[in-house]
Amino acid sequence: MNCGIVIIPTYNEIENIESIVRATFSLHKPFHILIVDDNSPDKTADKVVELQKEFKDKLFIEVRTKKSGLGTAYVHGFKWALARDYEFIYEMDADFSHNPNDLEKLYDACHFAGADIAIGSRYVTGVNVVNWPLSRVLLSYFASVYVRLITGMKIMDATAGFICYNRKVLQAINLDKIKFIGYAFQIEMKYRVFAKNFIIQEVPVIFTDRTKGQSKMSSSIIKEAIFGVISLRIKKLFNRL
Repeated sequence: MNCGIVIIPTYNEIENIESIVRATFSLHKPFHILIVDDNSPDKTADKVVELQKEFKDKLFIEVRTKKSGLGTAYVHGFKWALARDYEFIYEMDADFSHNPNDLEKLYDACHFAGADIAIGSRYVTGVNVVNWPLSRVLLSYFASVYVRLITGMKIMDATAGFICYNRKVLQAINLDKIKFIGYAFQIEMKYRVFAKNFIIQEVPVIFTDRTKGQSKMSSSIIKEAIFGVISLRIKKLFNRL
């Protein structure tokens, strides 16, 4: 019995992809992996196809035609997983900023502790971030403060992208209504879960900035998050979320 499927979006992650796949499959608990690749020019998808020969029936890949954003990649992955018999569905980055070992903590929170969604949180027990400049830490931390003020959510790490969902949560959310693609996507998903009164648990993890490959952060992603939070709150006030 596997412990669910880990969705990993990729774009030019050739330096990380084999290592993250092997690290995940080396865990004591058995997980499956779905790679959602946005037609990476560096041939990330080709490496995954090669690895599928070794990890048959537990490593899967969906290749999209172009780079279309983190949020749409996860929605694509969610729909793929919901069409199959997975009770737990995870989000995880390819670059080891999320430690694959912590997947087991997220699983335990949902399977044993009764959480509907478990968030790998950088801020629930202080600030657990490694290799980020102070400016990036402050931006991330105060983004969550801002989200709590606007939305009323009590989540300490609102932009976290290391998550375990019980399938019933994703089934209850209209995935076709998800609009945001960057960090605002992470906030939107949590807010929709919060609005439906599911049980949310934050699990402390240590976030380590990538050492290989390039960050996908941009000014447009930051702007989307700032204004997206306000639009989400307004939609909820008018019962249009």
